[in-house]
Amino acid sequence: MTILFYLSAFIAVLATVLVITRTNAVHALLYLIVSLLAVALIFFALGAPFVAALEVIIYAGAIMVLFIFVVMLLNLGGEATRRESTLLTPGIWIGPSVLCVILAGELVYLFSGKPSNIPAPGAVSTKQVGIALFGPYALGVELASFLLLAGLVGAYHLGRREDR
Repeated sequence: MTILFYLSAFIAVLATVLVITRTNAVHALLYLIVSLLAVALIFFALGAPFVAALEVIIYAGAIMVLFIFVVMLLNLGGEATRRESTLLTPGIWIGPSVLCVILAGELVYLFSGKPSNIPAPGAVSTKQVGIALFGPYALGVELASFLLLAGLVGAYHLGRREDR
């Protein structure tokens, strides 16, 4: 289990470094998704399958929608169309594909049928998570929602065009 943890952690760090160093936003997004999937596998290996599912559903899915929203908001025009045509070249997909295949291999190993591979069932149920989020941590949840709202308003103001 520790080998899976360290391999997933290495892939997460490597993919995150590649997110930071890519100049093309689409390439960075591909590596960001790989990084989020690796973090989800880390959570699963640590025995938190609920958090792993949330990582995939909320973060990987929401990041994709957010990226599409930003691209539509910026409306880059002809240059973006030419740049999107480079996405069809197979060389761009090699790096994220290799990292995803390694993560898929780890997931297959976890579900190979040996009871020792699958971590112990989570001691925390979804009901307990909900009670904690809207109980003692309600203020933190509300502050996070205000932070996301401020980011959305800031992105709108930075991306809008002024007609003069």
